Amino acid sequence: MLVNDIRLISMVEDEGFKQMVTTFHPGYTLPSRTHFTKLMEGKYEATFGKLKDALKATKNKIALTTDAWTSVATEAYLGITCHFISDDWELNSFCLTTMPLEERHTGTNIAAWIEQAVERFEIPLSKVVAVVHDNGSNVVLAANILQEKHGWVSVRCTGHTLQLVINRALKHPQISKALGAARCLVEHFKSSELASSKLKTKQKQMGTPEHKLVQDVSTRWNSTYYMVTRLLEQRWPLTATLSDPAVTQRGKHYLDLKADQWTLLDELAKALQAFECATVYLSGENYVTVSALPPLVRGLLKSTHTVYDTAPVQAFQAAASEETTAHWSREVTITDDDPSKQIIAATLDPRFRKRKFLTPEERFSVQNKVQALALQSSRNEEATAASVDNDDTAERTPNRSVSALDSLLGCDSTDSDSEANNYQDARNQAIIKEVLMYFGEQPLSKTESPLSWWKLNEAKYPTLASQAKSFLCIPATSTPSEHLFSAAGNIASKKRASLTPEHVNMLTFLHCNLKHL
Repeated sequence: MLVNDIRLISMVEDEGFKQMVTTFHPGYTLPSRTHFTKLMEGKYEATFGKLKDALKATKNKIALTTDAWTSVATEAYLGITCHFISDDWELNSFCLTTMPLEERHTGTNIAAWIEQAVERFEIPLSKVVAVVHDNGSNVVLAANILQEKHGWVSVRCTGHTLQLVINRALKHPQISKALGAARCLVEHFKSSELASSKLKTKQKQMGTPEHKLVQDVSTRWNSTYYMVTRLLEQRWPLTATLSDPAVTQRGKHYLDLKADQWTLLDELAKALQAFECATVYLSGENYVTVSALPPLVRGLLKSTHTVYDTAPVQAFQAAASEETTAHWSREVTITDDDPSKQIIAATLDPRFRKRKFLTPEERFSVQNKVQALALQSSRNEEATAASVDNDDTAERTPNRSVSALDSLLGCDSTDSDSEANNYQDARNQAIIKEVLMYFGEQPLSKTESPLSWWKLNEAKYPTLASQAKSFLCIPATSTPSEHLFSAAGNIASKKRASLTPEHVNMLTFLHCNLKHL
């Protein structure tokens, strides 16, 4: 219970809890707080070992997400999660650490802390494929350092990027004014019990859904979308309530939005709908997301071409298009025949294998890249297997001295070389055929699971299946690491501010991982 529900360990010393235990089990002696603390520490060590073994056992690539956070006790933490696709094509996600930070949060330090977390679990550096992070300059620098040192791909959180895109696109003065008026309207009903009660009455009278108003928050742009859509839904009950002199003072009638503001917000909600849909989908944790980014970005750009009547919303559309292009041009275009990891992931997702979001020339280029990756992967596997065979042979066969004549004449290995070349040519042709067959198939329905499809077709496309596991494991957002700090409602709330940073890490680790290990 302490772990699953994030309860205070000191709860066992509370009088109310003691009385409850005594009621259910008279005569039972409740163990001390120290006892439960040691139990938690022991459980952490055991679960840590299980996770380390699971990460060692997988042969597949691993992606990381990271995010920084400060507790109510002003203690800074770095959260790191890992993600990989199992041999059974299940998407696995685990918390690695909620690491207390005592030094400056420089890019160099953050890179070193991420490396330390990976090394603690004895994950080979070559097994990590990517790090997903927000757009903070220090974290971006850390990701770039790791990319240069280890080849880990730097992937910026799409949720954070969408936040930047929408915030900048909403800066039109008339939009800002209308949204400000909307917030004042919501705040009035949130703070007035009389107005809120009357609104419920009007909702019933008018047959409007009895929904509460939504107050937006600055850190979640889509909360603004939800605020606006709820106001539009409740427009007439709101207006009727504000028009009632028994409820609203004459000086408060200004709270109702003007007709042109209602029109503006109606069009703005329609323009924001595509971005809200993309935000929700890409923030998912239980399904493949990174492969959807390129087609979704193309879809978002297409949505900005919709023409609206109000000039402010037209300006929003233009700004949203410009910001989307500026932030994601690298992820959705191909430069120098070098597609991004997101495009490769989309290509290996059977839902998007036709690559309709690319030009014909780009489709050809990315197909060649996937083929090259498959061929290189095959060569790497052959080299690894040969190295193991050579080591085994060296152990079994004693060293023999080579005669002077043998040394002068050399070894005629033409036949063996020819056999090896023939085998490699046949292997390459098989992979090329595999790639052509894959791209020749019809795309999977957008509602179906790409991992389920790969599970059924792995034997048919073995080389591409291996590549798919390496790319489709990457999350599109750093949401998993953000959730480390909000799991079960604030791990280190004011009541838990007395927890040591080490125990915060243990509690978070167990809460996130225990049910999966």
